[in-house]
Parts: sequence; C-alpha cells; structure tokens
Amino acid sequence: MRRTAFDKIVSTVGLMLAGILLLGGGLLTSAHNFVNDEVKTQLSQQQIFFPEKGPATADPKIGPYIDKYAGQQLTTGEQAKAFADHYIAVHLEKSTGGKTYSQLSTESRANPTDTALAEQVQTAFRGETLRGLLLNAYAFGKMGTLALYGAWVAFAGAAVLGVLSILGFAHTRRVAPDAEVLVGRQRTREAVTV
Repeated sequence: MRRTAFDKIVSTVGLMLAGILLLGGGLLTSAHNFVNDEVKTQLSQQQIFFPEKGPATADPKIGPYIDKYAGQQLTTGEQAKAFADHYIAVHLEKSTGGKTYSQLSTESRANPTDTALAEQVQTAFRGETLRGLLLNAYAFGKMGTLALYGAWVAFAGAAVLGVLSILGFAHTRRVAPDAEVLVGRQRTREAVTV
C-alpha cells in the first residue's frame, strides 16, 4: 500500500474519531449542565438552610462537617450529603436511640397503644425519607460531576486526535509518491520465495 494512501486513511479515521469524541464531550457537558440545574432547582425549592454556627452545630458529629455551610441555603449535592449524613442522621440517632424506621415500626405494631413509640416511628419515617431524598440529590450531583470529567477527557482526546490527523495529512505531502508501507516485509517475502 502506498504510504500517502495509508496516511490519508489513518488521518481521516482520526478526524472521524475526533468528531465522535467532540460529539460525546458535548453530550456529556449537556448532561452535566442538566443534572446540576435540576439538583439546584429541586433543592432550592425545599428551602432548607444550614443552621448558624453555635449550639445547633456544637456536636462533634455535626459541626466539622456543616459549619462551612453555616447559614447557607442547601443547593448542591455535596451540601445535601453533608446535611443528610451529619445533621439529619445525628438527630435521628438521638431521637430514635439509634433504631431505624423499620425497627421502630415493628416495635410499634407489637405495642399499638404506645403513643411515644408511635411518635418515634413518625420521626424516623420523616427523617429517613428526607435523608434518602437528599442523598439521591447527592448521587445525581456526583453523576453530573463525573459527566463533566468525561467531557473533559473526550475534548482532550478529540484535540489530540485532531492534531495527529492534521500532522498525518501534512506528512502525506512530505512522503515520496512511490513510498510504500511495510516495504521491509515485502522484500523479505520476495527474498524467501526466490
């Protein structure tokens, strides 16, 4: 095969792959923007605010994780995780004695007249539901971030392939018109068959 034809084929394939990576990078960027907008919109509508630094954040299981967000509205996945794992979870553990909704519900069904236990069941249900919803927002936010990283990789790959393809096309002008690819192997075969 002629070297110029080989260079043109490889360079064209490289440009096609660069185009595919650009398209993929664009789609991943769009996914990132969509997810981040949705997470922010949904969390903002809940009107959840972090407490100010003070007695509410004095617990060592709470303060070190949420003091950096003191007084802010909860609008990001990272904030949702901090609030769920280090504010709601700590308060739930205190108010339910470390028992889950499922455990308390089972106890409550066995003691239907225990109103204090029934209140604990409701507290656990509400707290675990809110915590689960916030952790879902965190998960979606994390997926959006990973989509952005994927977009960066795709754009970088497209740039590398684009440059290599341009260099390949430029190389076709410098190669002798009669140059062949893998000439050494053909000569070896000819020598063996003679």
